Amino acid sequence: MSQELHRSVLLREAVDALVTDPDGFYIDGTFGRGGHSAAILKQLGPGGRLLAVDKDPQAIAYARRHFGTEPRFSIWHGSFADMDLAAREQAGQVRGILLDLGVSSPQLDQPERGFSFMRDGPLDMRMDTSRGISAAQWVNTEAETEMVRVFKEYGEERFARRIAAAIVRRRTEKPFVRTRDLAEVVKAANPAWEKGKHPATRVFQAIRIHINGELDDLKSVLEKSLALLAPGGRLVIISFHSLEDRLVKRFIREKERGPQLPRGLPIMHSQIARSLRAVGRAIKAAAFETEDNQRSRSAVMRAAEKLGGA
Repeated sequence: MSQELHRSVLLREAVDALVTDPDGFYIDGTFGRGGHSAAILKQLGPGGRLLAVDKDPQAIAYARRHFGTEPRFSIWHGSFADMDLAAREQAGQVRGILLDLGVSSPQLDQPERGFSFMRDGPLDMRMDTSRGISAAQWVNTEAETEMVRVFKEYGEERFARRIAAAIVRRRTEKPFVRTRDLAEVVKAANPAWEKGKHPATRVFQAIRIHINGELDDLKSVLEKSLALLAPGGRLVIISFHSLEDRLVKRFIREKERGPQLPRGLPIMHSQIARSLRAVGRAIKAAAFETEDNQRSRSAVMRAAEKLGGA
């Protein structure tokens, strides 16, 4: 799939849940190739504004090239965890925040980015290629115990110890440089392959999440979203694996429930400070979308609304 043919997942569902005021100020925290941003702009009136954010320099260049003449649109280079810094330059409270998590199709489809082992390329995996350490630097220098932790925690890989040990043995002989090289070592060290899944899938996912700080960024932006959103503003998040969705689900549930007070405290149910309410149930892609776009099969969308006075 080329960059120009990138298809945004749950496009209609996300924009319908997000835009409640056509003249409001919205943030697309994961611009990618602008699928969601373009759909949001179509829903906005002349007074509406959209701030897009992305780590990837290629996404920033694409936004300036394709959206640069749109007066209601602006783009900011950085992590969505820091979108509060970008929003300071905008006037007015935020009516909605959209996050489409994980790696984008254009990133996966470019071998030189190193996200996929399906096409051999440099072992990089950085969403922001202008900073941070690459996947190659990490696997060639990280302590074995830390690799085990990352593979278990972020990849839910049950053979983390065997795989980490194999990586350490191999790197002492020859450093890792290419994606397919690492994938072959992981493949050989994995004793139980899952049907329909490459044995290196979980390890590659774990490395990508770790070096890009994806879950830390998500935790940060969830908390910051409450301060950014106006009462009645919407938070819409599309996740693609269980670790992300678990964090989002737990955050919405806790903010909807409010602080846990000691039993017997003389306070009315209506007096408990709740900051969010869930909007509908979790939504998954319809059959026609999953057939047309394989990436959408694991997508889960959750939406919440900030309560007044929160």
